[in-house]
Amino acid sequence: MNSTTPPPLLTGRPHFAQAEAAKLAQADQLESAWRAQFAADPSLQGVNGDYAVGLAAADGSTTLATDRFAMQTQCWRQEGSQLRFAERADTLAGADRELDPQAIFDYLFFHAIPSPRTIWKGVQRLSPGHRLRFDGQQAQVEPYWKPRFTEPRSADFAALAQEFRQLLQDAVATQLDGSRAACFLSGGTDSSTVAGMIARVSKEPAATFSIGFDAEGYDEMEFARIAARHFKTEHHEYYVTPADLVKSMPLVAASYDQPFGNSSAVPAYHCALMARDKGVSRLLAGDGGDELFGGNLRYAKQRIFRFYDAIAPGLRATMIEPWALSGLARRLPGLRKVSSYVSQARLGLPARLETYNQLLRLGMDQVLTPEFLACVDAEAPMRQQAEVWRFADTDSQLNRHLAFDWRYTLAEIDLPKVRGTTALAGVGVGFPMLDQRLVDFSLNLPQSYKLRGVKLRWFFKEALRGFLPDEIITKKKQGFGLPFGPWAVKNPALLALATESLHGVADRGIVRKRFVEDLLTEHLPAHPGYYGEMVWILTMLEQWLRHHAPGYSLASRSSGGTGTGAVRAPAVQG
Repeated sequence: MNSTTPPPLLTGRPHFAQAEAAKLAQADQLESAWRAQFAADPSLQGVNGDYAVGLAAADGSTTLATDRFAMQTQCWRQEGSQLRFAERADTLAGADRELDPQAIFDYLFFHAIPSPRTIWKGVQRLSPGHRLRFDGQQAQVEPYWKPRFTEPRSADFAALAQEFRQLLQDAVATQLDGSRAACFLSGGTDSSTVAGMIARVSKEPAATFSIGFDAEGYDEMEFARIAARHFKTEHHEYYVTPADLVKSMPLVAASYDQPFGNSSAVPAYHCALMARDKGVSRLLAGDGGDELFGGNLRYAKQRIFRFYDAIAPGLRATMIEPWALSGLARRLPGLRKVSSYVSQARLGLPARLETYNQLLRLGMDQVLTPEFLACVDAEAPMRQQAEVWRFADTDSQLNRHLAFDWRYTLAEIDLPKVRGTTALAGVGVGFPMLDQRLVDFSLNLPQSYKLRGVKLRWFFKEALRGFLPDEIITKKKQGFGLPFGPWAVKNPALLALATESLHGVADRGIVRKRFVEDLLTEHLPAHPGYYGEMVWILTMLEQWLRHHAPGYSLASRSSGGTGTGAVRAPAVQG
Protein backbone atom coordinates (compact mmCIF):
# COMPACT_ATOMS: atom_id res chain seq x y z
CA MET A 1 0.00 0.00 0.00
CA ASN A 2 1.11 3.60 -0.48
CA SER A 3 0.05 7.00 0.75
CA THR A 4 -2.44 7.38 -2.12
CA THR A 5 -4.22 4.12 -1.34
CA PRO A 6 -7.74 4.95 -0.16
CA PRO A 7 -8.86 3.49 3.18
CA PRO A 8 -11.25 0.54 2.95
CA LEU A 9 -14.99 1.04 2.99
CA LEU A 10 -16.71 -1.62 5.09
CA THR A 11 -20.37 -1.06 5.97
CA GLY A 12 -23.33 -3.22 6.83
CA ARG A 13 -23.60 -6.71 8.26
CA PRO A 14 -22.38 -9.24 5.68
CA HIS A 15 -22.79 -12.97 6.25
CA PHE A 16 -20.07 -15.17 4.76
CA ALA A 17 -20.49 -18.80 3.73
CA GLN A 18 -16.73 -19.15 3.20
CA ALA A 19 -15.33 -20.67 6.41
CA GLU A 20 -12.26 -18.48 6.96
CA ALA A 21 -14.16 -15.28 6.11
CA ALA A 22 -16.99 -16.24 8.47
CA LYS A 23 -14.53 -16.92 11.28
CA LEU A 24 -12.80 -13.57 10.84
CA ALA A 25 -16.12 -11.70 10.63
CA GLN A 26 -17.27 -13.31 13.86
CA ALA A 27 -14.09 -11.97 15.48
CA ASP A 28 -14.95 -8.46 14.22
CA GLN A 29 -12.07 -8.51 11.71
CA LEU A 30 -14.21 -7.41 8.80
CA GLU A 31 -11.44 -6.20 6.49
CA SER A 32 -9.57 -9.49 6.89
CA ALA A 33 -12.82 -11.36 6.32
CA TRP A 34 -13.40 -9.59 3.02
CA ARG A 35 -9.83 -10.20 1.90
CA ALA A 36 -10.25 -13.89 2.72
CA GLN A 37 -13.52 -13.94 0.78
CA PHE A 38 -12.01 -12.32 -2.31
CA ALA A 39 -9.00 -14.67 -2.17
CA ALA A 40 -11.16 -17.80 -1.87
CA ASP A 41 -14.16 -16.82 -4.01
CA PRO A 42 -14.37 -13.37 -5.64
CA SER A 43 -17.76 -14.22 -7.19
CA LEU A 44 -19.56 -13.10 -3.98
CA GLN A 45 -22.14 -15.86 -4.42
CA GLY A 46 -21.59 -16.96 -0.83
CA VAL A 47 -21.97 -13.51 0.73
CA ASN A 48 -25.40 -12.48 2.00
CA GLY A 49 -26.75 -9.71 4.21
CA ASP A 50 -26.45 -5.98 3.69
CA TYR A 51 -23.05 -4.60 2.80
CA ALA A 52 -20.88 -2.27 0.81
CA VAL A 53 -17.19 -3.03 0.48
CA GLY A 54 -14.32 -1.17 -1.11
CA LEU A 55 -10.82 -2.65 -0.83
CA ALA A 56 -7.55 -1.74 -2.49
CA ALA A 57 -4.98 -4.51 -2.98
CA ALA A 58 -1.20 -4.38 -2.81
CA ASP A 59 -0.93 -4.67 -6.61
CA GLY A 60 -2.85 -1.39 -7.06
CA SER A 61 -6.17 -2.97 -8.02
CA THR A 62 -9.39 -2.16 -6.23
CA THR A 63 -12.63 -4.11 -5.75
CA LEU A 64 -15.98 -2.53 -4.86
CA ALA A 65 -19.30 -4.29 -4.32
CA THR A 66 -22.74 -3.66 -2.87
CA ASP A 67 -25.38 -6.13 -1.74
CA ARG A 68 -28.16 -7.51 -3.91
CA PHE A 69 -30.65 -4.76 -3.01
CA ALA A 70 -28.23 -1.90 -2.31
CA MET A 71 -29.29 -1.81 1.32
CA GLN A 72 -25.83 -0.30 1.74
CA THR A 73 -24.54 2.14 -0.88
CA GLN A 74 -21.24 2.55 -2.66
CA CYS A 75 -20.25 5.47 -4.91
CA TRP A 76 -17.08 5.88 -6.94
CA ARG A 77 -15.14 8.26 -9.12
CA GLN A 78 -12.10 7.64 -11.30
CA GLU A 79 -9.46 10.35 -11.41
CA GLY A 80 -6.73 9.23 -13.77
CA SER A 81 -5.04 6.20 -12.24
CA GLN A 82 -6.82 6.68 -8.91
CA LEU A 83 -10.19 5.33 -7.85
CA ARG A 84 -12.01 7.14 -5.07
CA PHE A 85 -15.00 5.57 -3.35
CA ALA A 86 -17.39 6.43 -0.52
CA GLU A 87 -20.88 5.76 0.79
CA ARG A 88 -22.17 9.17 -0.32
CA ALA A 89 -21.94 10.73 -3.75
CA ASP A 90 -21.48 14.27 -2.45
CA THR A 91 -18.17 13.40 -0.75
CA LEU A 92 -16.76 12.54 -4.19
CA ALA A 93 -18.17 15.54 -6.05
CA GLY A 94 -14.77 17.22 -6.48
CA ALA A 95 -13.72 20.83 -6.24
CA ASP A 96 -15.90 21.94 -9.17
CA ARG A 97 -19.02 20.20 -7.79
CA GLU A 98 -20.52 20.02 -11.27
CA LEU A 99 -24.14 18.93 -11.52
CA ASP A 100 -25.51 16.64 -14.22
CA PRO A 101 -28.73 18.00 -15.81
CA GLN A 102 -29.63 14.49 -16.95
CA ALA A 103 -29.72 13.42 -13.31
CA ILE A 104 -32.14 16.27 -12.54
CA PHE A 105 -34.35 15.07 -15.38
CA ASP A 106 -34.16 11.51 -14.02
CA TYR A 107 -35.20 12.84 -10.61
CA LEU A 108 -38.26 14.56 -12.08
CA PHE A 109 -39.14 11.35 -13.93
CA PHE A 110 -38.54 8.82 -11.13
CA HIS A 111 -38.65 11.11 -8.02
CA ALA A 112 -35.17 9.71 -7.31
CA ILE A 113 -31.99 9.34 -9.34
CA PRO A 114 -31.52 5.66 -10.21
CA SER A 115 -28.06 4.19 -10.21
CA PRO A 116 -25.55 4.17 -11.78
CA ARG A 117 -26.05 7.91 -12.35
CA THR A 118 -25.74 10.43 -9.53
CA ILE A 119 -26.43 14.16 -9.46
CA TRP A 120 -22.69 14.83 -9.59
CA LYS A 121 -20.80 14.76 -12.88
CA GLY A 122 -18.16 12.04 -12.84
CA VAL A 123 -19.57 10.26 -9.78
CA GLN A 124 -21.39 6.94 -10.15
CA ARG A 125 -23.25 4.72 -7.72
CA LEU A 126 -22.98 0.94 -7.87
CA SER A 127 -26.30 -0.64 -8.80
CA PRO A 128 -27.65 -3.38 -6.54
CA GLY A 129 -25.90 -6.71 -6.93
CA HIS A 130 -22.99 -5.18 -8.85
CA ARG A 131 -19.24 -5.10 -8.31
CA LEU A 132 -16.43 -3.02 -9.75
CA ARG A 133 -12.88 -4.08 -10.54
CA PHE A 134 -10.26 -1.41 -11.12
CA ASP A 135 -6.80 -2.31 -12.42
CA GLY A 136 -5.27 1.14 -12.10
CA GLN A 137 -6.38 2.20 -15.55
CA GLN A 138 -9.92 1.07 -16.25
CA ALA A 139 -12.96 0.42 -14.07
CA GLN A 140 -15.10 -2.55 -15.08
CA VAL A 141 -18.58 -2.80 -13.56
CA GLU A 142 -20.63 -5.99 -13.83
CA PRO A 143 -23.49 -7.76 -12.04
CA TYR A 144 -22.49 -10.63 -9.78
CA TRP A 145 -26.09 -11.67 -9.06
CA LYS A 146 -29.06 -12.11 -11.36
CA PRO A 147 -32.53 -13.10 -10.15
CA ARG A 148 -33.38 -16.56 -11.48
CA PHE A 149 -36.96 -17.65 -10.95
CA THR A 150 -38.11 -21.25 -11.16
CA GLU A 151 -41.64 -22.56 -11.55
CA PRO A 152 -42.05 -25.83 -9.64
CA ARG A 153 -44.29 -28.49 -11.16
CA SER A 154 -46.10 -29.02 -7.88
CA ALA A 155 -46.27 -27.38 -4.47
CA ASP A 156 -47.20 -28.57 -1.00
CA PHE A 157 -48.90 -25.58 0.61
CA ALA A 158 -48.70 -26.89 4.17
CA ALA A 159 -44.99 -27.67 3.94
CA LEU A 160 -44.20 -24.36 2.25
CA ALA A 161 -46.23 -22.40 4.81
CA GLN A 162 -44.38 -24.04 7.69
CA GLU A 163 -41.01 -23.34 6.04
CA PHE A 164 -42.03 -19.77 5.31
CA ARG A 165 -43.03 -19.00 8.89
CA GLN A 166 -39.74 -20.39 10.14
CA LEU A 167 -37.78 -18.36 7.60
CA LEU A 168 -39.59 -15.19 8.69
CA GLN A 169 -38.80 -15.88 12.31
CA ASP A 170 -35.13 -16.60 11.54
CA ALA A 171 -34.84 -13.46 9.39
CA VAL A 172 -36.17 -11.24 12.17
CA ALA A 173 -33.96 -12.92 14.77
CA THR A 174 -30.90 -12.35 12.57
CA GLN A 175 -31.62 -8.62 12.43
CA LEU A 176 -31.84 -8.12 16.19
CA ASP A 177 -28.57 -6.97 17.73
CA GLY A 178 -29.25 -7.28 21.45
CA SER A 179 -30.51 -3.73 21.85
CA ARG A 180 -34.17 -2.87 22.45
CA ALA A 181 -36.17 -4.86 19.87
CA ALA A 182 -38.19 -2.34 17.87
CA CYS A 183 -39.81 -1.84 14.48
CA PHE A 184 -41.84 0.51 12.33
CA LEU A 185 -45.55 -0.35 12.42
CA SER A 186 -47.73 1.07 9.68
CA GLY A 187 -50.53 -1.41 10.27
CA GLY A 188 -49.80 -3.16 6.97
CA THR A 189 -49.05 -6.84 6.44
CA ASP A 190 -45.26 -6.60 6.42
CA SER A 191 -44.65 -4.37 9.41
CA SER A 192 -47.25 -6.27 11.42
CA THR A 193 -45.51 -9.55 10.55
CA VAL A 194 -42.17 -8.15 11.71
CA ALA A 195 -43.73 -6.99 14.98
CA GLY A 196 -45.29 -10.40 15.52
CA MET A 197 -42.06 -12.27 14.81
CA ILE A 198 -40.19 -10.03 17.25
CA ALA A 199 -42.71 -11.13 19.87
CA ARG A 200 -41.75 -14.74 19.12
CA VAL A 201 -37.97 -14.36 19.31
CA SER A 202 -37.52 -11.57 21.88
CA LYS A 203 -37.77 -11.98 25.63
CA GLU A 204 -39.33 -8.53 25.90
CA PRO A 205 -42.31 -7.09 23.98
CA ALA A 206 -41.43 -5.29 20.78
CA ALA A 207 -41.40 -1.51 20.81
CA THR A 208 -43.48 -0.39 17.84
CA PHE A 209 -43.65 3.08 16.29
CA SER A 210 -46.43 4.44 14.11
CA ILE A 211 -47.16 7.68 12.30
CA GLY A 212 -50.62 9.14 11.80
CA PHE A 213 -52.15 12.07 9.94
CA ASP A 214 -55.18 14.10 10.92
CA ALA A 215 -56.56 13.95 7.39
CA GLU A 216 -59.45 11.91 6.03
CA GLY A 217 -58.34 8.97 3.90
CA TYR A 218 -54.70 9.11 5.00
CA ASP A 219 -54.68 7.85 8.58
CA GLU A 220 -54.10 4.13 9.23
CA MET A 221 -53.41 4.33 12.94
CA GLU A 222 -56.30 2.07 13.91
CA PHE A 223 -54.74 -0.83 11.99
CA ALA A 224 -51.43 -0.24 13.73
CA ARG A 225 -53.27 -0.33 17.06
CA ILE A 226 -54.92 -3.62 16.10
CA ALA A 227 -51.51 -5.18 15.41
CA ALA A 228 -50.02 -3.67 18.57
CA ARG A 229 -52.80 -5.07 20.72
CA HIS A 230 -52.65 -8.46 19.02
CA PHE A 231 -48.90 -8.87 19.57
CA LYS A 232 -48.88 -7.01 22.91
CA THR A 233 -46.22 -4.53 21.81
CA GLU A 234 -45.05 -1.41 23.61
CA HIS A 235 -46.72 0.92 21.18
CA HIS A 236 -45.85 4.55 20.40
CA GLU A 237 -47.64 6.99 18.10
CA TYR A 238 -46.95 10.38 16.62
CA TYR A 239 -49.24 12.52 14.47
CA VAL A 240 -47.35 14.54 11.88
CA THR A 241 -48.63 18.08 11.34
CA PRO A 242 -48.18 20.69 8.59
CA ALA A 243 -45.86 22.56 10.98
CA ASP A 244 -43.67 19.44 11.11
CA LEU A 245 -43.39 19.51 7.33
CA VAL A 246 -42.40 23.16 7.23
CA LYS A 247 -39.64 22.44 9.71
CA SER A 248 -38.51 19.04 8.44
CA MET A 249 -38.71 19.22 4.64
CA PRO A 250 -35.57 21.38 4.23
CA LEU A 251 -33.72 19.24 6.77
CA VAL A 252 -34.65 15.92 5.15
CA ALA A 253 -33.98 17.21 1.63
CA ALA A 254 -30.52 18.49 2.58
CA SER A 255 -29.58 15.26 4.37
CA TYR A 256 -29.47 13.23 1.15
CA ASP A 257 -26.41 13.19 -1.08
CA GLN A 258 -28.62 13.94 -4.09
CA PRO A 259 -32.24 15.00 -4.66
CA PHE A 260 -34.75 12.51 -3.27
CA GLY A 261 -38.49 13.04 -3.67
CA ASN A 262 -40.40 10.23 -1.99
CA SER A 263 -42.95 11.97 0.21
CA SER A 264 -42.94 9.20 2.83
CA ALA A 265 -39.41 10.25 3.82
CA VAL A 266 -40.57 12.98 6.20
CA PRO A 267 -43.05 10.76 8.08
CA ALA A 268 -40.40 8.02 8.27
CA TYR A 269 -37.97 10.56 9.74
CA HIS A 270 -40.42 11.56 12.47
CA CYS A 271 -41.12 7.92 13.23
CA ALA A 272 -37.40 7.20 13.60
CA LEU A 273 -36.96 10.36 15.66
CA MET A 274 -39.69 9.19 18.02
CA ALA A 275 -37.92 5.82 18.37
CA ARG A 276 -34.61 7.47 19.15
CA ASP A 277 -36.23 9.65 21.80
CA LYS A 278 -37.55 6.45 23.40
CA GLY A 279 -34.04 5.01 23.63
CA VAL A 280 -34.16 2.78 20.54
CA SER A 281 -30.92 2.41 18.58
CA ARG A 282 -32.11 0.07 15.81
CA LEU A 283 -35.45 -0.28 14.01
CA LEU A 284 -36.60 -3.13 11.80
CA ALA A 285 -38.56 -2.20 8.68
CA GLY A 286 -40.99 -4.31 6.67
CA ASP A 287 -39.90 -3.20 3.20
CA GLY A 288 -39.70 -5.95 0.59
CA GLY A 289 -42.66 -8.20 1.29
CA ASP A 290 -44.86 -6.73 -1.44
CA GLU A 291 -42.12 -7.00 -4.05
CA LEU A 292 -41.09 -10.56 -3.14
CA PHE A 293 -44.55 -12.04 -2.72
CA GLY A 294 -46.81 -10.08 -5.09
CA GLY A 295 -48.47 -7.46 -2.92
CA ASN A 296 -48.77 -4.39 -5.12
CA LEU A 297 -52.01 -3.55 -6.92
CA ARG A 298 -50.15 -2.95 -10.19
CA TYR A 299 -49.38 -6.68 -10.45
CA ALA A 300 -53.07 -7.52 -10.63
CA LYS A 301 -53.71 -4.62 -12.99
CA GLN A 302 -51.07 -5.77 -15.45
CA ARG A 303 -52.57 -9.26 -15.46
CA ILE A 304 -55.84 -7.76 -16.73
CA PHE A 305 -54.01 -6.35 -19.75
CA ARG A 306 -52.97 -9.87 -20.79
CA PHE A 307 -56.49 -10.42 -22.17
CA TYR A 308 -55.64 -7.85 -24.81
CA ASP A 309 -52.40 -9.63 -25.67
CA ALA A 310 -54.39 -12.77 -26.48
CA ILE A 311 -56.26 -10.99 -29.28
CA ALA A 312 -54.78 -11.48 -32.74
CA PRO A 313 -52.51 -8.53 -33.66
CA GLY A 314 -54.28 -8.03 -36.99
CA LEU A 315 -57.67 -7.76 -35.32
CA ARG A 316 -56.33 -5.28 -32.78
CA ALA A 317 -54.74 -3.10 -35.46
CA THR A 318 -57.57 -3.07 -37.98
CA MET A 319 -60.71 -3.08 -35.86
CA ILE A 320 -60.26 -2.50 -32.13
CA GLU A 321 -57.63 0.23 -31.97
CA PRO A 322 -59.02 2.56 -34.70
CA TRP A 323 -62.40 2.53 -32.94
CA ALA A 324 -61.23 2.57 -29.30
CA LEU A 325 -58.65 5.31 -29.87
CA SER A 326 -60.92 7.57 -31.87
CA GLY A 327 -61.84 10.99 -30.61
CA LEU A 328 -65.43 9.91 -30.13
CA ALA A 329 -64.49 6.99 -27.87
CA ARG A 330 -62.24 9.22 -25.77
CA ARG A 331 -65.04 11.78 -25.28
CA LEU A 332 -67.99 9.54 -24.45
CA PRO A 333 -68.16 8.70 -20.72
CA GLY A 334 -69.28 5.12 -21.35
CA LEU A 335 -66.38 4.39 -23.70
CA ARG A 336 -63.66 6.42 -22.02
CA LYS A 337 -62.51 3.52 -19.84
CA VAL A 338 -62.39 1.19 -22.85
CA SER A 339 -60.29 3.73 -24.71
CA SER A 340 -57.94 4.08 -21.74
CA TYR A 341 -57.61 0.31 -21.45
CA VAL A 342 -56.67 -0.09 -25.13
CA SER A 343 -54.28 2.88 -24.99
CA GLN A 344 -52.40 1.30 -22.11
CA ALA A 345 -52.58 -2.29 -23.36
CA ARG A 346 -50.96 -1.51 -26.68
CA LEU A 347 -47.91 0.04 -25.00
CA GLY A 348 -46.52 -3.17 -23.58
CA LEU A 349 -44.24 -3.47 -20.57
CA PRO A 350 -42.43 -1.77 -18.99
CA ALA A 351 -43.55 1.39 -20.87
CA ARG A 352 -47.13 0.81 -19.73
CA LEU A 353 -46.07 1.30 -16.11
CA GLU A 354 -45.39 4.98 -16.84
CA THR A 355 -48.94 5.68 -18.05
CA TYR A 356 -49.61 7.82 -14.99
CA ASN A 357 -46.18 9.41 -14.73
CA GLN A 358 -46.97 13.07 -14.01
CA LEU A 359 -44.09 14.45 -16.06
CA LEU A 360 -45.40 12.59 -19.11
CA ARG A 361 -49.08 13.27 -18.48
CA LEU A 362 -48.57 16.98 -17.95
CA GLY A 363 -46.27 17.14 -20.99
CA MET A 364 -42.58 17.64 -20.36
CA ASP A 365 -42.47 20.47 -22.91
CA GLN A 366 -45.16 22.21 -20.84
CA VAL A 367 -43.33 21.62 -17.55
CA LEU A 368 -39.67 22.06 -18.48
CA THR A 369 -37.92 24.95 -20.18
CA PRO A 370 -36.56 24.53 -23.72
CA GLU A 371 -33.09 25.30 -22.36
CA PHE A 372 -33.28 22.46 -19.87
CA LEU A 373 -34.75 19.99 -22.36
CA ALA A 374 -31.91 20.79 -24.75
CA CYS A 375 -29.46 19.55 -22.10
CA VAL A 376 -31.01 16.12 -21.54
CA ASP A 377 -31.99 12.89 -23.24
CA ALA A 378 -35.71 12.56 -22.50
CA GLU A 379 -35.76 8.93 -23.68
CA ALA A 380 -32.94 7.75 -21.40
CA PRO A 381 -35.16 6.70 -18.43
CA MET A 382 -37.33 4.50 -20.63
CA ARG A 383 -34.30 2.87 -22.23
CA GLN A 384 -32.88 2.05 -18.83
CA GLN A 385 -36.21 0.63 -17.71
CA ALA A 386 -36.37 -1.60 -20.77
CA GLU A 387 -32.87 -2.91 -20.02
CA VAL A 388 -33.73 -3.61 -16.37
CA TRP A 389 -36.98 -5.29 -17.43
CA ARG A 390 -35.04 -7.79 -19.56
CA PHE A 391 -32.45 -8.53 -16.88
CA ALA A 392 -34.18 -11.19 -14.74
CA ASP A 393 -34.01 -14.84 -15.75
CA THR A 394 -37.69 -15.80 -16.06
CA ASP A 395 -40.44 -16.45 -18.60
CA SER A 396 -43.11 -15.09 -16.26
CA GLN A 397 -44.41 -11.54 -16.70
CA LEU A 398 -45.27 -11.39 -13.00
CA ASN A 399 -41.83 -12.50 -11.85
CA ARG A 400 -40.17 -10.12 -14.29
CA HIS A 401 -42.29 -7.32 -12.83
CA LEU A 402 -41.24 -8.32 -9.31
CA ALA A 403 -37.55 -8.21 -10.23
CA PHE A 404 -38.11 -4.86 -11.94
CA ASP A 405 -39.55 -3.51 -8.70
CA TRP A 406 -36.64 -4.92 -6.71
CA ARG A 407 -34.51 -2.46 -8.62
CA TYR A 408 -36.70 0.62 -8.87
CA THR A 409 -39.17 0.43 -5.99
CA LEU A 410 -36.87 -1.12 -3.40
CA ALA A 411 -33.25 -0.32 -4.23
CA GLU A 412 -33.80 3.17 -5.63
CA ILE A 413 -36.71 4.51 -3.55
CA ASP A 414 -38.00 2.59 -0.53
CA LEU A 415 -34.67 1.50 0.95
CA PRO A 416 -32.96 4.89 0.49
CA LYS A 417 -36.02 6.49 2.09
CA VAL A 418 -35.77 4.38 5.22
CA ARG A 419 -31.98 4.22 5.35
CA GLY A 420 -31.55 7.96 4.87
CA THR A 421 -34.18 9.10 7.33
CA THR A 422 -33.19 6.67 10.08
CA ALA A 423 -29.58 7.79 9.70
CA LEU A 424 -30.70 11.42 9.99
CA ALA A 425 -32.54 10.54 13.19
CA GLY A 426 -29.52 8.68 14.57
CA VAL A 427 -31.06 5.20 14.43
CA GLY A 428 -29.86 2.04 12.69
CA VAL A 429 -32.16 -0.03 10.48
CA GLY A 430 -32.56 -3.62 9.33
CA PHE A 431 -34.66 -5.19 6.56
CA PRO A 432 -35.60 -8.74 7.57
CA MET A 433 -37.94 -9.22 4.59
CA LEU A 434 -34.87 -9.01 2.34
CA ASP A 435 -33.03 -11.81 4.12
CA GLN A 436 -31.47 -13.89 1.35
CA ARG A 437 -33.18 -17.03 2.63
CA LEU A 438 -36.56 -15.37 2.08
CA VAL A 439 -35.45 -14.03 -1.30
CA ASP A 440 -34.40 -17.54 -2.41
CA PHE A 441 -37.70 -18.92 -1.12
CA SER A 442 -39.64 -16.37 -3.19
CA LEU A 443 -37.59 -17.17 -6.30
CA ASN A 444 -38.80 -20.78 -6.13
CA LEU A 445 -42.41 -20.08 -5.17
CA PRO A 446 -45.09 -20.75 -7.83
CA GLN A 447 -46.24 -17.51 -9.39
CA SER A 448 -49.84 -18.54 -8.71
CA TYR A 449 -48.96 -18.39 -5.01
CA LYS A 450 -47.91 -14.76 -5.39
CA LEU A 451 -50.86 -13.63 -7.46
CA ARG A 452 -53.88 -15.95 -7.57
CA GLY A 453 -56.17 -14.48 -10.21
CA VAL A 454 -56.15 -10.90 -8.99
CA LYS A 455 -55.69 -11.76 -5.31
CA LEU A 456 -52.48 -10.17 -4.11
CA ARG A 457 -49.98 -11.99 -1.87
CA TRP A 458 -52.17 -15.07 -1.72
CA PHE A 459 -49.59 -17.40 -0.21
CA PHE A 460 -48.16 -14.83 2.21
CA LYS A 461 -51.56 -14.06 3.68
CA GLU A 462 -52.81 -17.64 3.78
CA ALA A 463 -49.57 -18.88 5.36
CA LEU A 464 -49.93 -16.28 8.12
CA ARG A 465 -53.68 -16.65 8.63
CA GLY A 466 -54.19 -17.16 12.35
CA PHE A 467 -50.88 -15.46 13.11
CA LEU A 468 -51.84 -12.02 11.80
CA PRO A 469 -55.15 -10.42 12.81
CA ASP A 470 -57.81 -10.92 10.13
CA GLU A 471 -58.26 -7.14 9.85
CA ILE A 472 -54.61 -6.79 8.80
CA ILE A 473 -54.85 -9.59 6.23
CA THR A 474 -57.92 -8.08 4.54
CA LYS A 475 -56.99 -4.38 4.72
CA LYS A 476 -55.95 -2.37 1.69
CA LYS A 477 -52.32 -1.31 1.47
CA GLN A 478 -51.49 2.31 2.28
CA GLY A 479 -48.35 2.81 4.39
CA PHE A 480 -47.11 6.23 5.50
CA GLY A 481 -48.90 8.15 2.72
CA LEU A 482 -48.62 11.90 3.26
CA PRO A 483 -51.51 14.38 2.73
CA PHE A 484 -49.15 17.05 1.46
CA GLY A 485 -51.39 18.50 -1.25
CA PRO A 486 -54.53 18.84 0.92
CA TRP A 487 -52.44 20.38 3.69
CA ALA A 488 -50.60 22.77 1.36
CA VAL A 489 -53.81 24.42 0.13
CA LYS A 490 -55.01 25.01 3.70
CA ASN A 491 -51.84 25.83 5.63
CA PRO A 492 -50.32 29.24 4.81
CA ALA A 493 -46.81 28.40 6.06
CA LEU A 494 -46.64 25.17 4.09
CA LEU A 495 -47.99 26.84 0.97
CA ALA A 496 -45.44 29.65 1.38
CA LEU A 497 -42.59 27.11 1.56
CA ALA A 498 -43.86 25.36 -1.57
CA THR A 499 -44.46 28.60 -3.45
CA GLU A 500 -41.03 30.00 -2.69
CA SER A 501 -39.39 26.70 -3.61
CA LEU A 502 -41.20 26.31 -6.93
CA HIS A 503 -40.34 29.84 -7.97
CA GLY A 504 -36.76 29.03 -7.07
CA VAL A 505 -36.72 26.03 -9.45
CA ALA A 506 -38.24 28.24 -12.15
CA ASP A 507 -35.64 30.97 -11.59
CA ARG A 508 -32.92 28.36 -12.15
CA GLY A 509 -34.28 27.73 -15.64
CA ILE A 510 -35.40 24.15 -15.01
CA VAL A 511 -39.20 24.49 -15.11
CA ARG A 512 -41.33 27.02 -16.92
CA LYS A 513 -42.52 29.96 -14.83
CA ARG A 514 -45.96 29.78 -16.44
CA PHE A 515 -46.25 26.13 -15.39
CA VAL A 516 -45.38 27.03 -11.79
CA GLU A 517 -48.01 29.76 -11.73
CA ASP A 518 -50.70 27.47 -13.15
CA LEU A 519 -49.70 24.64 -10.82
CA LEU A 520 -49.96 26.77 -7.68
CA THR A 521 -52.97 28.91 -8.52
CA GLU A 522 -55.17 26.54 -10.56
CA HIS A 523 -54.18 22.86 -10.53
CA LEU A 524 -53.22 22.41 -6.88
CA PRO A 525 -56.35 24.07 -5.42
CA ALA A 526 -58.59 22.11 -7.79
CA HIS A 527 -56.97 18.67 -7.26
CA PRO A 528 -54.63 18.84 -4.25
CA GLY A 529 -54.23 15.09 -3.85
CA TYR A 530 -53.05 14.66 -7.44
CA TYR A 531 -51.01 17.80 -8.10
CA GLY A 532 -49.53 17.83 -4.62
CA GLU A 533 -47.11 15.16 -5.84
CA MET A 534 -45.55 17.48 -8.42
CA VAL A 535 -45.42 20.36 -5.94
CA TRP A 536 -43.66 18.06 -3.46
CA ILE A 537 -40.91 16.83 -5.79
CA LEU A 538 -40.17 20.37 -7.02
CA THR A 539 -40.09 21.69 -3.46
CA MET A 540 -37.68 18.97 -2.34
CA LEU A 541 -35.49 19.58 -5.39
CA GLU A 542 -35.18 23.27 -4.62
CA GLN A 543 -34.49 22.62 -0.94
CA TRP A 544 -31.71 20.20 -1.88
CA LEU A 545 -30.19 22.65 -4.36
CA ARG A 546 -30.21 25.47 -1.81
CA HIS A 547 -28.05 23.40 0.52
CA HIS A 548 -25.75 21.59 -1.91
CA ALA A 549 -25.66 23.78 -5.03
CA PRO A 550 -27.18 27.22 -4.36
CA GLY A 551 -25.59 28.78 -7.45
CA TYR A 552 -26.89 26.23 -9.94
CA SER A 553 -28.70 27.91 -12.82
CA LEU A 554 -29.04 27.29 -16.53
CA ALA A 555 -28.99 31.06 -16.95
CA SER A 556 -25.22 30.99 -16.41
CA ARG A 557 -24.85 29.26 -19.77
CA SER A 558 -25.11 32.67 -21.40
CA SER A 559 -22.28 34.05 -19.28
CA GLY A 560 -19.42 31.63 -19.17
CA GLY A 561 -21.36 28.36 -19.00
CA THR A 562 -20.31 25.25 -20.87
CA GLY A 563 -23.15 25.41 -23.38
CA THR A 564 -24.17 21.85 -22.45
CA GLY A 565 -26.10 22.50 -19.31
CA ALA A 566 -23.26 21.17 -17.14
CA VAL A 567 -23.28 24.18 -14.84
CA ARG A 568 -20.87 24.27 -11.92
CA ALA A 569 -22.11 24.88 -8.42
CA PRO A 570 -20.01 26.47 -5.70
CA ALA A 571 -18.82 24.26 -2.89
CA VAL A 572 -21.04 24.31 0.17
CA GLN A 573 -19.91 23.81 3.74
CA GLY A 574 -21.98 21.64 6.03
